[in-house]
Amino acid sequence: MPGESLAPITVRNLTHRYRGSTVALRDVNLDIEQGLFGLLGPNGAGKTTLIRILVTLLKPTSGRVLINGLDLRKNRKQIRQMTGYLPQEFASFSRLTVWEFLDYVGCLRGIRPRQKRLALIEKTLEDVGLYEARDRKAGKLSGGMKRRLGIAQTLISDPRIMIIDEPTVGLDPEERVRFRNLLSDLSRQEKVILLSTHIVGDISSTCSRIALLNEGRVVFDGAPVDLAAKVQGKVWKVSVASQELDFFKTKYPVISAIPSEAGYQLRIVAENFVDGPAESVEPNLEDAYVYFMQSAEDEE
Repeated sequence: MPGESLAPITVRNLTHRYRGSTVALRDVNLDIEQGLFGLLGPNGAGKTTLIRILVTLLKPTSGRVLINGLDLRKNRKQIRQMTGYLPQEFASFSRLTVWEFLDYVGCLRGIRPRQKRLALIEKTLEDVGLYEARDRKAGKLSGGMKRRLGIAQTLISDPRIMIIDEPTVGLDPEERVRFRNLLSDLSRQEKVILLSTHIVGDISSTCSRIALLNEGRVVFDGAPVDLAAKVQGKVWKVSVASQELDFFKTKYPVISAIPSEAGYQLRIVAENFVDGPAESVEPNLEDAYVYFMQSAEDEE
């Protein structure tokens, strides 16, 4: 990519095929800048394949990836040293305390002398809100605290790039909000944070830029507000009788169905609504996500 201004993560024409000719990624092109970048898509869209390539766990079939100017095929060791990765299934040693686990991770990553490592552990625990739980066994943490411990183990070596896969799956709403706020705070520390999720709320409240992935292709790349704008005039509020609910769910993508005195108040995404009176409403990111996914299904 001579002469091109490179983002911290630059992906060009990236394709990956698994055995049996299953294509997981198709000519993916992305420029991921500093800050919080959202990778959004349904399960099976290719998000985890892309992440596994970026953290050097998987070699692409074709295409090129540069991370801070280093070629992923040629500089795997250097890229691993600057990258922190939190997989969806994060496992710690349940019998170790939070402090002991991070000390163990710090030793594995060669953080010495001991005083430096202990100072880093203390700062990291403060950053992720686990300092008060430092002497608690890792196996006794709540789901949200375990995810924060996962963030802590990626932060311990102060990586320039953090890649996080489906971080809020299984968390209750309060823990989910707390985790989003933590990621938002970390994004101000001159880091690249790539957040992969199929939960629209994780993206809409934290990321200034997103890529929408579907069946291995990037179908949108830009600001969340620009994605929502693409469905302007395609989101409708409709009042229906109870007996009509199944008809509308079959014919239209229904975002929500709220019970009312007369039946239900529906929020529908459609190019045109022709089955009675409807009020056009301002779209949000979830509306746009459903619209793009439905459009992709209709093209098949």
